[in-house]
Amino acid sequence: MLLAKIHVTLKPGVLDPQGEAVGKGLRAMGYDGVAAVRVGKYLEVMLDLDDREEAGRQVEEMCRRLLANPVIEEYRYSLEAYAGERP
Repeated sequence: MLLAKIHVTLKPGVLDPQGEAVGKGLRAMGYDGVAAVRVGKYLEVMLDLDDREEAGRQVEEMCRRLLANPVIEEYRYSLEAYAGERP
């Protein structure tokens, strides 16, 4: 079993109103060193696969088709062996 850890972020140059609001809030709380914030999403997908090549192919497809918007977002992922309990 493999665990895919997926990070999805906005592409550089894409406006991030949520990130701007978080940055403004942090500065209002006294964190004056905060220059900018970009908000993204993090997903974990457990795969009932042991073949890393096939798992990578499937995760790429998942990201392109559903998990990320390729027009405005980019993604990266890692695959790790998963030894925990199945959900």
